[in-house]
Amino acid sequence: MPTRGELPQLLIQAGLSLLDEEGAEGLTLRRIAARAGVSHAAPAHHFGGLPGLKVAIATHGFQTFLGDLAAARDSLPQGTDPFQVLLTVNLAYIRFAESRRALFRLMFDQLPTQDPDLHKSVLASYFLLKDLCAALVTDRPAVPLLTAVWALTHGYAALNMDSAYPPGSPVQLSTYEDALRLLVG
Repeated sequence: MPTRGELPQLLIQAGLSLLDEEGAEGLTLRRIAARAGVSHAAPAHHFGGLPGLKVAIATHGFQTFLGDLAAARDSLPQGTDPFQVLLTVNLAYIRFAESRRALFRLMFDQLPTQDPDLHKSVLASYFLLKDLCAALVTDRPAVPLLTAVWALTHGYAALNMDSAYPPGSPVQLSTYEDALRLLVG
């Protein structure tokens, strides 16, 4: 039996497992509690209900996401071209979205909440990307470039644009790298 202090983390992990297996439809307090092996009242007690548990899962997701982005950045040798660093980190962003699609959607669905832990995790990811974009600008403001790069990357990830379209489809896509090069110029 988990201790009282371990229970919130156990419930978050159970929610993550259900999300990975069944998508957002699998997230109910009863199913999460059953997966964690605790009373169905435990998630409501610790998180105030399903909305609070979703925020906690999203916060955990953003922490993992930030770890993936930072690991991609840190995997490159010192002095790597700033465009290559941005490309490597943003490809990690896209891979995260592909591998954890339901979590990725949940994370961004929870942004309107006012939870300070969630906001702290979101801002850490934002500032990492902002710093990478700032290294690429010399003759223009960094914030509009960041906005455009973030929109491109998030859109590419959310639309699953690296997947092949059916033969004969009128949709033609460039690679993410080509689109980013055009944008960053």
